[in-house]
Amino acid sequence: MRQARAGIRALCCGLARFALGPLEVLAAATQLLAIALACIGLIFFFPPVVERTRVVTSLARRLSGTWSRVPVADPYRAAPRTAVRGADARFHASDGTVYPTARTAAFALRSRWIWTDPATWRDLVWTLTDPIVGGALAIAPSALIGSGVAMLVLQPAVVAGTPIVALVAGLLCVVAGVLLAPRMLMLHGKWTRLLLGPASPAAITRAVVWRRWFGVGLLSSIRCLVLGALSLLAPLLLLVCLLAVVLTGPVVAMWVVAWGRWLPNMFRQWGFSWFGRDLPRPYACDPRRPRIAGDGAVPPATGWAGLVARARNMWFDPATWRDLLWLACQPLAGLPMLLPVASIGYGLWGLTLPVLQAPLGTTLSPWYGELFGSVWAAIIVGPILIAAGFVLAPPLLQLHGRWLGLLLVPTAHARLRSEREQLAVRVEQLTETRTAATDTLTAELRRIERDLHDGAQARMVAVGMTLSTVEVLIDRDPVAAKALVAQARDTSAAALAELRGLVRGIHPPVLAERGLVDAIRALALDSPIPVQVDATLDTPVDAPVESALYFAIAEALTNAVRYSCADQILIGLHEASDLLRVTVHDNGAGSADPTRGSGLRGIERRLASFDGRVILTSPPGGPTVVIFEVPHRHRTAER
Repeated sequence: MRQARAGIRALCCGLARFALGPLEVLAAATQLLAIALACIGLIFFFPPVVERTRVVTSLARRLSGTWSRVPVADPYRAAPRTAVRGADARFHASDGTVYPTARTAAFALRSRWIWTDPATWRDLVWTLTDPIVGGALAIAPSALIGSGVAMLVLQPAVVAGTPIVALVAGLLCVVAGVLLAPRMLMLHGKWTRLLLGPASPAAITRAVVWRRWFGVGLLSSIRCLVLGALSLLAPLLLLVCLLAVVLTGPVVAMWVVAWGRWLPNMFRQWGFSWFGRDLPRPYACDPRRPRIAGDGAVPPATGWAGLVARARNMWFDPATWRDLLWLACQPLAGLPMLLPVASIGYGLWGLTLPVLQAPLGTTLSPWYGELFGSVWAAIIVGPILIAAGFVLAPPLLQLHGRWLGLLLVPTAHARLRSEREQLAVRVEQLTETRTAATDTLTAELRRIERDLHDGAQARMVAVGMTLSTVEVLIDRDPVAAKALVAQARDTSAAALAELRGLVRGIHPPVLAERGLVDAIRALALDSPIPVQVDATLDTPVDAPVESALYFAIAEALTNAVRYSCADQILIGLHEASDLLRVTVHDNGAGSADPTRGSGLRGIERRLASFDGRVILTSPPGGPTVVIFEVPHRHRTAER
């Protein structure tokens, strides 16, 4: 009796689970539509759709634990933490990514959480397959009982021609359905736990491998399609360039040829990220600006002579002819890039069209959904063709990158010339930096000498003269001598204060004793405006760089206090790979102009000695953001 009640309960639960099939189909269709929209750039639809459809899978987990006695734990990752507002008024995530607004940060973090969670894709697979697999498991006992009832009531003489055999067969079907219902319901719960439960470490590893293979194959296939389509434009560009040479002459045609460089330059730009090869631009000159005299170049000229000189430079540049040769050969090399796309497309064609053959009521030809005259052969070979396209795309992409390296990379002579030009620019930068550093050091020494001469030295001379007067008056006028001694004491104290201030201007003691972070906090405590400091420094910094950054921050803080009319200042110090970045942000009136004062110019000269730079953003109405960036060499030596 207990088994009968359990069977009847399991039958009811199975029918209810089968009734949820249309809801699962709707959830799967909605997610597939969101994925299709994401493929064309509308990625913002997918995260909210997934969060809404998780109601269906969460209901399936609860029903599996309640009805099937197979508990299924929640497999989703923990929701991401919100981004924290930094000192630069931007929002920093835990992985180091920076976002401009809180809304952008929240959407990006939540989208990444949805896209990268393996449970998202396991839910999609379950909603796609459960209406078939789970529906069959859930409805099988009821179907068995229905068949038995039909044998008992509707057509008893059909089975073996005798009512007794039909009666026995019908009873057996009913009993088997009642007895199998709990087990089928439990089997359905195990099937649900297989996909909707937390994955094991081995399953996670396999899923990562398959997802990586699928992602690389899909991305490589899309890139092959883009390269193949763009390769068809190469002969058109070549034809335009040849017509320009024939109709207008080589001087005017140089503008057309220079414009036609956008296609090979686009392939060069994609070289590192798509093909794993560095494809720098090899051009010796730009027709839009005159070349500098030297190294065999034609001296700059004006008017028609200048145009002729630039045209001669461009047409004698080997990179120009290599580009034209590439335009002529690229269609032949680009057509094989369409093979993976054709394989995937024909595989999908063979999978979908045979399914539509019956509703359409048509007979498909061998090119449309049949293979060797068989629709089922096309259905079987279709997945093989799709997998072959995914496998073929990455090596074909790498092979195409090698082909591009034959014509689009600079020659040895062009590479040597480019290195010489870069070395000349670097030498010029270092010369300017050395000159600026020398001028800064000379000005600093003159300031120290002036401060010593006009300040502390004058006061010490005054102390000496006062003590000489005290020596004369100490016997005949002790009261006046005491007053002069007190005056000498005050003068010496003032001289000592000036010397301390002078030493602090050379290298602050707090910087030498406590480091850059605490020195910045000390500056913040001395500011009349509230200053918030967000500084993290994991590795030591060279003392000259520390000093330069300290005085740069002090100057920026002084400017903000004097001119910005701000009521809050944020100072941030962070390490970004091999770069130290300091941000001084105030909510003042803005409109800061480095040309109207010498403070920022002095900071630029000071940081230029260390290959640093200053970035100023100060629109009218504020806020003002000053960023100092200095290269940082990690060292392990103790302070």
